[in-house]
Parts: sequence; structure tokens; C-alpha cells
Amino acid sequence: MQWMGKIIGASLGAVAGPVGVAVGAMLGHQYDLQVARRQASQQIEPGQLFFHATFRVMGHVAKADGRVSEREIAAARSVMAALRLSPAQVMEAIACFTQGKAAGFSLDTELARLCQVCSPASGLRSVFVELQLRAALAGNDLSAPVRARLTRMAQLLGFDAAALASLESALRGGRAGFSGEASTANTELRVAAAYRVLEIAPETDDAEVVKAYRRQMSRHHPDKLKANGLPESMLEHAKQRTQQVREAYELLREHRGLG
Repeated sequence: MQWMGKIIGASLGAVAGPVGVAVGAMLGHQYDLQVARRQASQQIEPGQLFFHATFRVMGHVAKADGRVSEREIAAARSVMAALRLSPAQVMEAIACFTQGKAAGFSLDTELARLCQVCSPASGLRSVFVELQLRAALAGNDLSAPVRARLTRMAQLLGFDAAALASLESALRGGRAGFSGEASTANTELRVAAAYRVLEIAPETDDAEVVKAYRRQMSRHHPDKLKANGLPESMLEHAKQRTQQVREAYELLREHRGLG
């Protein structure tokens, strides 16, 4: 509750006696209401904050080498298209991307706000990092300046180098796909990609393969992430990731002869 206006109003009104105190307090109360309304209007819903941060940081990462190429712009737009954003959301995302490219943009400040609404246990930070990696892989295949900036971003979100490398490997595996001609060489490539998506090694035993599948499905499940605050506009990413995990597991299940 706001009290400052009431206190100041009553204090100023005291010079006019009891009536002045009452009038001053009433005016102060009106001032407090206006302040409260203004503060409430400035507060951003967590899902909206996640959305804004996603594309601001995406623009900031793309500018890591001092300029944003046409390929990087196309990569950001491909992410927007893959998320099936509405025309209004695309315009909002582009505006945020432009803000992130600005010289005065603070990565630390942006991610500090994000961390306030996305706990490590929610899984939202992983989604955020995956979206940044997705754009960077398509935009410049993680050039040295971009990789350095993404590493800094990951650190601010609580990811060490090994965790970032694991997510990168999983996304590269997903990009490779699991369909194609059934040649021996192609099968080996698809199987290797499937292991990367499940974030396990080829020598992992069957029981651990099943556990890894269940773990990844739980991590990326859209309903779980939505319950934890992932905005509707980002759910398509979660659906795509669970589909990749499912396809990777089915390929490994067939390859290993699992029941």
C-alpha cells in the first residue's frame, strides 16, 4: 500500500489545522492511488518478460562481432516463423531484436530480470538458451565472438561450459534429422544424431537410454513448461523438441532392438 502521499499531504495540511490535515490526507491518498496504478501498469507479466528477453538477447548475440548480417536476420525470422508467431507478435519480436542490437543494451541487467521470474528448476532457462543457440547456429554457426557472448549469457543463467556444450550438441543432432535413405553410412549418422539429442553416449546401456528418453521428455514437455510460466508463443519450440526426442528414441529403440 502507498503511504507517502498521505503522509506528505497530512503534514502540509497541518498548518491549516484539523481540516487541513484531512484535506491534505485525502489529496495525498489520491496521489498514492495514481502512483500505484502507474507502477502496476509498468509491471510486465513473466511470460511477456521471457518473450521480450528472448529476442532482445538474440539481437545482442547477433551483434557480437559488431554487425548483424542478413543471414543472422534471416535466422531470427526463421525462429519467429518456427514458433508460429502472429503478425503482431512478429512485429513485437523485431522491435525487441532491434533493442538488443543497441549499444546501450545491458546483457547482465536483462538476464538478472529474467532470473527473477525463471527459477533454475523451472526448465525455462534451458528453453531460453536453446532458443539462442537455435538462432546462432542458423545465423553464423557460432562464430568466435558469438560463442563468447553465448558463453557469457549461459554463465549468467547458471550454465557451465559443459552444460552449454551438451545443449549445443543436442540441437545439432536435432538439425541433422532422423529420416533418409537406409544406407549404412546414413544410418550411422542418424544414430549418432539421436544419441546427441538424448544427451547420452553410444556406449550407454539400454536401461540408461530409456531413462534418458524419459528425462528429456519431462524436461521439454509443453504442459510442464507452460505450468512453469513459458508463454504460449514459445510452446511450439517445446513441441518441436519433444518430437525430436521421441524420434531419436524410436530410432535408437529400433537400432538396439529394444522392446
